[in-house]
Amino acid sequence: MNKTLKIATRKSPLALWQAHHVKDRLEALHPELTVELVKMTTKGDQILNSPLSKIGGKGLFIKELEVGMAQGEADIAVHSMKDVPYEIPPGFELGAILKRENPFDAFVSNNFDCIDDLPQGAKVGTCSMRRIVQLKARRPDLEILDLRGNVNTRLKKLDDGEFDAIILACAGLIRLQFEDRIKQQISAIESLPAVGQGAVGIEIRENDAQILALISPLIDQQTTWRVMSERAMNARLEGGCSVPIAGYATIENDQINLTGLVGNVKTGIILKHQVSGHVSTAEVLGEALADRLIEMGARDILKV
Repeated sequence: MNKTLKIATRKSPLALWQAHHVKDRLEALHPELTVELVKMTTKGDQILNSPLSKIGGKGLFIKELEVGMAQGEADIAVHSMKDVPYEIPPGFELGAILKRENPFDAFVSNNFDCIDDLPQGAKVGTCSMRRIVQLKARRPDLEILDLRGNVNTRLKKLDDGEFDAIILACAGLIRLQFEDRIKQQISAIESLPAVGQGAVGIEIRENDAQILALISPLIDQQTTWRVMSERAMNARLEGGCSVPIAGYATIENDQINLTGLVGNVKTGIILKHQVSGHVSTAEVLGEALADRLIEMGARDILKV
């Protein structure tokens, strides 16, 4: 008799792409397994007229999914790792982090090829505090406006002429086959990515060995080291959606290089630092980087 696994997912096109991706991979790995999607609406999907930083942060995108798991409606939940708060609620854990897609930010415009081409005072859409502080540092003349909604909604707002350009994640555009809309891939030097950007994670009920055995073949070890290093930095900084924090790790020859950034939108202050070490110390490195940023004054500028 076939076993059934239920995936809790948001209803947005990108969330459904991610859930279907996990479903397809699991069914290919386990022919005896039937995977079903349990589509849910979260508060983050419902409240679109306020920046996330003012209504509770990115955790609003996953709470209902966790409730569904706790009540037995679903066995696992699939998330964008950049939406997963640094504190996982009691009773849950990250069971797998999949191979990372392009982690960088994308400049999207119908009339301009890159940020430098934008005229003085151009209207740019994003609701990310991290993107805003880095964009302002580069182009203080730009008018930066809030932009909420799923990828398709944001692109429509651009096409309707509400903005001269918008900033999105490359990963979402690539996954939804909008790669041709990317006019400029913004390098990590120009805009350090969000913690976990481009990676998909699977949340499970804590100590669920049976589920963990099913999903463990999906784990990408290098992505896991990178993302856990970034998340360890974010946790030590106690960073949520309401503060501009960025973290991006790369790996070369078993060495992990982690760059972290904290900023303040009001003052324009940005602190940035980098650490390196063996991949086996990924989380320790993240904490060490956070400590260094705190020594540089991160706590003070994050409170302003």
